[in-house]
Amino acid sequence: MDKFGKYRMICTLSFGDIYGQIIIWLIVIFLSLASALALWSADRQIYALATVGLILVLSLPFLLFAFVTTLLNHIEFLPMSEGQTTETVRGNTPNQRPLEATR
Repeated sequence: MDKFGKYRMICTLSFGDIYGQIIIWLIVIFLSLASALALWSADRQIYALATVGLILVLSLPFLLFAFVTTLLNHIEFLPMSEGQTTETVRGNTPNQRPLEATR
């Protein structure tokens, strides 16, 4: 097991990477609710609820796949040199900026 070197895992995922996915899924939810309202009447209530349920059940696997693949694309494993330790880095990672206060 010692023949494998030590590696540091860095996650560079930020909110901007998944922002578009969240917006698209919110649009899907609002369209399903709009279609349910269009189908809603005294004798078609079950069709309206079935439409919302079907759209949500069919869209959730695609949303999960998009989130997981985006997350996996932003995980990096970097080899460590002899003097480095595996403790958590307290400073900024290369692709992140420090938080700036606004007035």
